[in-house]
Amino acid sequence: VQLQASGGGLVQAGGSLRLSCAASGRTFSTYVMGWFRQAPGKEREFVAAISRSDGITFYTDSVKGRFTISRDNDKRTVYLQMNSLKPEDTAVYYCAAGNYYSSSYPERGMDYWGKGTQVTVSS
Repeated sequence: VQLQASGGGLVQAGGSLRLSCAASGRTFSTYVMGWFRQAPGKEREFVAAISRSDGITFYTDSVKGRFTISRDNDKRTVYLQMNSLKPEDTAVYYCAAGNYYSSSYPERGMDYWGKGTQVTVSS
């Protein structure tokens, strides 16, 4: 599967952005989907994940209550709605697809990665 993320940009603190990740192929609904981010000088970190079809979601603590992950299997797209953005949310955001979600090692469950989209939050 190929993944293409979009929707990044420059926003002021407190603002909102909605990221989208479109997937190719007809097997999108069979994958757990996730969002990760990498800030300058830092390692890539998990942001959110969503199960295949029953809408179970997982978030890192720093985004709970502010970010919402969702998916539309008919459109083969996963979304990340980001509200109340903070300067520390500035990063390149990546979407990923895989066979399982691991709370201990989220990246291990992901097999496919898209190119990132830059999110910059100004103070």
